[in-house]
Amino acid sequence: MESLTITASDKAGIYEEILPQIKEITSGESDIVANTANIAAILKEAFGFFWVGFYFVKPSGENSINSTENGSELVLGPFQGPLACTRIKYGRGVCGSAWKEKKSLVVPDVEQFPGHIACSSLSRSEIVVPVFAKDGAGNLLDEVIAVIDIDSKELSTFDQTDALYLEQLAQMI
Repeated sequence: MESLTITASDKAGIYEEILPQIKEITSGESDIVANTANIAAILKEAFGFFWVGFYFVKPSGENSINSTENGSELVLGPFQGPLACTRIKYGRGVCGSAWKEKKSLVVPDVEQFPGHIACSSLSRSEIVVPVFAKDGAGNLLDEVIAVIDIDSKELSTFDQTDALYLEQLAQMI
């Protein structure tokens, strides 16, 4: 069930409750697939979003129709929700654009986003947050390794509160 409209302070409270739980659950596990699967489940359960998931930057296959100049594409990872697009080109749609621009994108109305990829006609708003690689000391690098993608059936679901907390979450991955 899609969440009802909640205030920024309500959202902040939910994020402040679940982020320490996510840190605790993921801190002892090194497998990124296991961790992102649990993170997707926690976010979906906490907020009731339509779709929550991850796309990982992976080398394009030789015969991939989505091959790009940089030789990579986004490939579907763990998610919660209905069927999803499997591969996304660099710079395409909200996910590919967030990857290319190396910044979070909050889209109040996906119909107004140039090149939006409609995996589901029920998706109305979206937020995508890049996940950056880390060096051996845990410092963030300038290389995007994945994106967090969240869709809602409602317009204008996401705002800077979501971006702030999801960027904190991305740093935990």
